[in-house]
Amino acid sequence: MRASALAAAAAAAAAAAAVTVAVPAVAAAPARGLPDCLGKPHVRPHEVVFACADDGFGVDRLTWVTWGGAQAIGLGSAYANDCKPTCVAGHVHRYRAVLIVSGTQRCPNGAIAYRTVTYAFVGRSPFPPAPSATTSPSQTFRCGHGP
Repeated sequence: MRASALAAAAAAAAAAAAVTVAVPAVAAAPARGLPDCLGKPHVRPHEVVFACADDGFGVDRLTWVTWGGAQAIGLGSAYANDCKPTCVAGHVHRYRAVLIVSGTQRCPNGAIAYRTVTYAFVGRSPFPPAPSATTSPSQTFRCGHGP
């Protein structure tokens, strides 16, 4: 899915989530987590780090529109180090971002966790335009060890 289509889908999901609907109570299932860089699952994390080695790219200030179903959708602020002139001396820039979390896995402790995070930028992007053959930008996060 192209980033613009992904962002449009996330905006539609956010608008739909704003509508309050009465739903009958059901038994609560254990909350799904999303593994961090060390493989430890977190429920509705406030930050997802994609560049685990140096924390140079991630999304924080997350607000989750949905969580717990087949997919979770979050809106947040992406940060990216431009590494100019070097990554140590680089500057961090901010971008509006949408995350779609999907897939499932069973962690070593038996918990169910999401597996894949796909990101899109709303407006400008820190990355050059991708060739048309490039798939959606996503990363797999595994329980018990890094991505």
